Formats: sequence, C-alpha cells, structure tokens
Amino acid sequence: MIRSAASVLVLLCFLTSAAAQTPSSTAPPSAQAAPAKPVAKRSAPKAKPVAKQPVAAESGPCRLGVISVIGNHYSVQKFGLTIFENEASEVPVDWGLDDLVFARVRAATNNDPAVRRIAYPKGVFEPFYNPKTILIRDPGERLPVIVRSFTANANCDRYLVATTFKAELPNTHMTLNGIGTYNQGLGGLLRHSHLFANVAITLIDGRSYEEIKRPFVNFGANFAASMRLTEDPLTKLDNSLFPDPPAAASANAALRERTRALVADRLDRGLPGYLKED
Repeated sequence: MIRSAASVLVLLCFLTSAAAQTPSSTAPPSAQAAPAKPVAKRSAPKAKPVAKQPVAAESGPCRLGVISVIGNHYSVQKFGLTIFENEASEVPVDWGLDDLVFARVRAATNNDPAVRRIAYPKGVFEPFYNPKTILIRDPGERLPVIVRSFTANANCDRYLVATTFKAELPNTHMTLNGIGTYNQGLGGLLRHSHLFANVAITLIDGRSYEEIKRPFVNFGANFAASMRLTEDPLTKLDNSLFPDPPAAASANAALRERTRALVADRLDRGLPGYLKED
C-alpha cells in the first residue's frame, strides 16, 4: 500500500515538472509583435516646368544695323493768318512706322540676311531730340555717341539710323515737326490739308563710329521732285481726314495708311544713295 502511494507521488511530481518546462503557446499581449505601420505612399515628384528657350540670336556677320526712331509720335498742326492762331499737338500713335523703315531697307537690299534690326533702350535718343541748347550740341547728344552707347555687342560694319527733324514749309515761316499733317488757311472753304514726312537718314561707321557723309545723295531725284509743277498727290489730304480734335489721329485708319505710303516713298527715294557700296 505504502509502495503504491509512493509510486503515485513520484508520477505526480514528474508530470508537474514537465508542465513547468513546456513553454506557453500564448504570449502575453506586451510580448506580441506590434502590427506593422502601413508604408506611406510617396507621391511622384512634380515635373518642373520647362523653361522657355530664348529666341535664337541672329548669327553670322552684320553688314548693316538698322536703327529707326521715327514712329512714336504724330504731329497735328493748324496754321491761321497770324501766329496766335497756330496750334500744334504731338499725338502718340502705334502705326508700325519703325517696322516700315526696316522693311524698306530689307527690300532695298534684296532681303540681305546681313542686314539686322538693332533694338535700343527706351529714352536713349531723348538727348538727340531735345538738346540742352540749339546752337551748340553737347557731344553726348550726337547720334554717333548715342548709337555707340548700346551697340557694343552688335558688331555691325555700319549703322543706318532713321530719325525725324523739323523743317520750314517752303515760302512760309511755318515749321513742320517730324511726321504728321497740317491744316492751313482762313475759314472753312479756303483751308487745305497736307501730309508731311521729314525723315533723315544717317550712316555711321561701326568701327570708328564716325558719320559717313553723303552730301549729294539722291540729288537728282530730290531736285526733280522739287521742280514738279503739279502738287504731290501723296501729300495732299482731304480736309475731312484732318484729325479734329488732334487726339483722333491715332484711330484714323485712312490717315494711317496715307502716312505710311508717304513715309515709304520718302525712304525709297533716299535709301539707294546710302546703301550703295563705296
């Protein structure tokens, strides 16, 4: 009996020891692996805006650089019997007159690719048009000096500069300023209107920046025009087209086209003598 009880006791001890050594299949909550965090989805990088490519610069030699400074203002003038009846206005216009100068030069040179249009800073020609004194110009007000100030990288053999000037109306003491129109006379029926285009061309050496003189350029053509017995049809203007008030000039399509035709005629008459080779 005692032996049997001892055997049972030994068996119970063995089972208890085995149970203590068997690992638990269930881990405590703190020991369980933390659930993996979802991986943040990276957004695709935004494509950088493509920078605008600069306009390709003109390449090759520059035989002639064209600079036109004629197209910003339009002169509207009215003349009476006395100086006290005279009126003059400068009207801003955008008629492409500077574009016209370049187009006529290109046409006169058979669209030579070595003829370039040269841009210039705003206001750089202000000293030329409004000098400090009339009799003696300051050196900085002369065209060659002004052109030299902004053409350092142009490297053109020559520069052709188109400007406007003031001129006296023949047989009168009336001054016509640049490009525009004038109305003259007394009363309604006796008044008449005309166009005028005082355009000057200056040729400048691209190395020395000295002015290239052309004293008798196109003398024959200009003399023939001055001796014409009939009135120039390009300058005669119907009174109905004369802008009144002067500010109406900028929106007058007929006046614009007539003025462009006159400027083109003056350029075509004068350019050949300046474009010929020495």
